[in-house]
Amino acid sequence: MDSVNSSTVANASSADLSTVQGTAAVSVLKKALDFQATGAAQLIASLPQPVLATSGTVGTNLNTFA
Repeated sequence: MDSVNSSTVANASSADLSTVQGTAAVSVLKKALDFQATGAAQLIASLPQPVLATSGTVGTNLNTFA
């Protein structure tokens, strides 16, 4: 899921914000980063929650999951 490649970053970092092309390059980079952040948040949210111990001597008195 690498939607931000090195050429996009290079174009945005060397962009002259006083031009339409420069502003567009920065806008594309921001949108790509937002897309990646959304994707990462969805992946993290889809992870299963760990099951806590209910019996035994380990993990029943103190939740050691971090």
